[in-house]
Amino acid sequence: MRKITNDELNRITVEEYKSANKTPVIVILDNVRSLNNIGSVFRTGDGFRIEAVYLCGITATPPNKDIHKTALGATESVSWKYFKNTLDAISELRQVGYKIISVEQVQGAVSLENVKCSTDGKYALIFGHEVKGVSQEVISQSDFCIEIPQFGTKHSFNISVSCGITLWEIFRKLNFQQS
Repeated sequence: MRKITNDELNRITVEEYKSANKTPVIVILDNVRSLNNIGSVFRTGDGFRIEAVYLCGITATPPNKDIHKTALGATESVSWKYFKNTLDAISELRQVGYKIISVEQVQGAVSLENVKCSTDGKYALIFGHEVKGVSQEVISQSDFCIEIPQFGTKHSFNISVSCGITLWEIFRKLNFQQS
């Protein structure tokens, strides 16, 4: 085996990304405080070619050197929008047919491996504050909640890790599932 060089990866340009078909997913960050988490979400979103990241409440916005540090330029490729209130973002997306899904540990949550995705569906995935999680008022406005199975002593993953796990599973189900 030989490591592949960056030139051999044949990555698309930012302009090509912007005009390419997107995975029908928007990530909503509900009061996420860590600039590193925000940047990581942009970078992961770019990797799965999502439609956008919605930044809500106290969540910082680009341009920001600390977001850029982990996004590595993904704030230029992935569209983003800021909302003072997460409920306004949910309302906007619901009006145009997005299924609203909070990623949070709640009664009745669907385990990630059991989530059903329709290839003609559109999905908004909400990730919350590092300590408080997704707010109850946002959970109450969600169509359902996803919980990521965990088997260790901790009760949560870092937001950027949760986002990566969830985006991969949704992307996989939308693109690689056999009928």
